[in-house]
Amino acid sequence: MVQKASPKLTEMMNQAIAGELQAIVQYMWHHIMVKGMNSASLMDVFEGVAMEEMKHAEKIAERLFYFDVNPTTKPNPIAVGGTPEQMLQADTRAEEEAIALYKQIIAQAASEKDETTRLLFEEILSDEEKHHDTFTTLLGQ
Repeated sequence: MVQKASPKLTEMMNQAIAGELQAIVQYMWHHIMVKGMNSASLMDVFEGVAMEEMKHAEKIAERLFYFDVNPTTKPNPIAVGGTPEQMLQADTRAEEEAIALYKQIIAQAASEKDETTRLLFEEILSDEEKHHDTFTTLLGQ
């Protein structure tokens, strides 16, 4: 028998995909648009994190598809442009939003005894915390 997730959990997972799609586009644009003395190293950081976010979106979409739910294709609002510092600040906020949401998803999945979804989001949460650390370190925080 195929496990079903609650509408609340699948809605939260679709919110997660919207955030991942936002991050992919936002970080790739920052990769292209960053200018200044440290732009070469920042380009690599933005591109690398964007690629990891693509993998997250794919894993979440596969889990939703398992539940017979169509994943969203609409990203959250995207912040692009500005100085390298403004880009890093926007990206830090995006990671903070993801971290907060993923902690809620983990708690919801645990309450529904959905260990696979809980484990998936614990793995992704670890990556998001690393991204947050990278961005805040670059900001000197």
